[in-house]
Amino acid sequence: MATPAAPHGSPPAPEAVTLLLVRHGMTDATGPKLAGRAPGVHLNDTGRGQAADLARRLEGLTAATLVSSPLERCQETAEAVAERLGLPVTTDERFIECDYGSWTGRSLTDLSDEPLWRVVQDHPSAARFPGGEALAAASARAVEAVRDWNGHVAAQAPPSDDDTPPVPPVYVVCSHGDIIKAIVADALGMHLDLFQRVRVDPCSVTSVTYTRSRPFLNGLNDTGESLAAGLPTAYEAKGEAAVGGGAGVSGRTEQA
Repeated sequence: MATPAAPHGSPPAPEAVTLLLVRHGMTDATGPKLAGRAPGVHLNDTGRGQAADLARRLEGLTAATLVSSPLERCQETAEAVAERLGLPVTTDERFIECDYGSWTGRSLTDLSDEPLWRVVQDHPSAARFPGGEALAAASARAVEAVRDWNGHVAAQAPPSDDDTPPVPPVYVVCSHGDIIKAIVADALGMHLDLFQRVRVDPCSVTSVTYTRSRPFLNGLNDTGESLAAGLPTAYEAKGEAAVGGGAGVSGRTEQA
């Protein structure tokens, strides 16, 4: 696990850092199943296309570093971006998907009949997956990782040449739906029980600038699609959150 540390004797750090949170692209399991930490889940053709489009959207960005979850679908998404940004991919295990335990690999339709489903939907801070991880623990480790990387990126940024405040340095993290939602909830000062109100689609970009006083949410769930394409279907509007993040725009179908 890569855990950054600020160097000794470094110049004063910038007062702000911008984090771009990227969710991985589509896989064959994204949407119908809870892939979790199952090995061998790779981007499919749609996901590879999404990753290539994401890389084009980020082209020209000057980023300090590119960090990824160790799972294949994130690594493959990050590699597509790495080529455009001219950066290596640094792996940090703290951005890995929540460990869904015995729920891993099961269909969301099947899981919706489990008693724990209502806890995950309505009181996720109390949810611990059987044989797996608590959502609160997953949130805590991901937020800790963000705090560490914020400090590292700020400390490594070159100092301003004059009295003009420097533009906040930027870094990119490729992770998973529930992990990104938890980081966003923390940035907004929301209780984890409210994080299911946030939607994070495959290969979306969410931007948060952390300042000394507070974080600012610059953009959420930007997929590069038109607004109309991102509106919820009748099925989604029933109010159930897709555990793991769902399939997003590319996987959306009108369901009764």
